[in-house]
Amino acid sequence: MADPYIKALHIIFIVTWFAGLFYIVRLFIYQVEASEKPEPDRSILGTQLKLMSNRLWFIITWPSAILTLFFGSWMIISNPAMLSLPFMQIKLSFVLLLYVYHFACHKLYKQLQNDIIKYTSIQLRIFNEIATIILISVVFLIVLKNELNWIKGTIGFVLVAVLLMLGIRIYKRIRNQNEGR
Repeated sequence: MADPYIKALHIIFIVTWFAGLFYIVRLFIYQVEASEKPEPDRSILGTQLKLMSNRLWFIITWPSAILTLFFGSWMIISNPAMLSLPFMQIKLSFVLLLYVYHFACHKLYKQLQNDIIKYTSIQLRIFNEIATIILISVVFLIVLKNELNWIKGTIGFVLVAVLLMLGIRIYKRIRNQNEGR
């Protein structure tokens, strides 16, 4: 059993890491949308959003990612038998995907800090849902442990992804209708 203090710290930094990942991509979306505005709005918003992104990324998100890894590793080193559990192996695969996502966000961060815009706000909204899907998968794996069967998990994963994509489309349609008024 993991030390409850280490486990609590691990959970705290998971929460702050996800908060940072969710919000940084929102800031990317706002930066892309600000780049389409006329001057002086474009410059004012762009400067402010870059500052906000910088602070969020390096003061909250990166430290949280590192501390999550540190405390998670501490728990595994304290109880290496956890690695033999099938649900833990699957969970760690999702964690690896989350770090890949984190590094992809870092690449986007650097591009946008240099005013290089390669994606639309809609593409970034879809990209933002990757972290949500990973979070849902990991929470179900940890809570259900061995009770998660692959068929239900896969169907649930696909359904959540489809619902998220439909939500994005509905949001876009409503937003476009409201802008037309």
